[in-house]
Amino acid sequence: MTNSFHKSYLKFTAFVVGSFGPIFFLGTMLTTSEPARWSLDLLSWPIDGLQNYEAPTTRFLSALTGGFLFGWGIMIWCLQKWVYDLAPEGVRKSVLFGLCAWFCLDSAGSYASGNGSNVLFNVIVLLLAVGPLWKSAK
Repeated sequence: MTNSFHKSYLKFTAFVVGSFGPIFFLGTMLTTSEPARWSLDLLSWPIDGLQNYEAPTTRFLSALTGGFLFGWGIMIWCLQKWVYDLAPEGVRKSVLFGLCAWFCLDSAGSYASGNGSNVLFNVIVLLLAVGPLWKSAK
């Protein structure tokens, strides 16, 4: 792997993380909540229609989740654009540690809440987001 490839891949990582933000933002309003509701239904496999966005607390949590994920994606994009050339290894490790921290807490919480199937989805997202960033650039 080269620094140039890592820098380019960080754009993909930013998209993977940040793309969940608008989906969960849509869950804040009943009229647009179907993409978020369907995403939760998929992530809590099997798809059974039991997930809903009728409770105001669910919509509020969706607003927080959407904001954090979109902001995290934007932050990764900005790190690759404005910081990576100055500290490529620091940026790579920061993004990698952030992704691993997300994976551990999200997976533990998913399992504890009875949604263990989400751990498999988390593995897929982790592998996509980390990709070649796992190894240091030469």
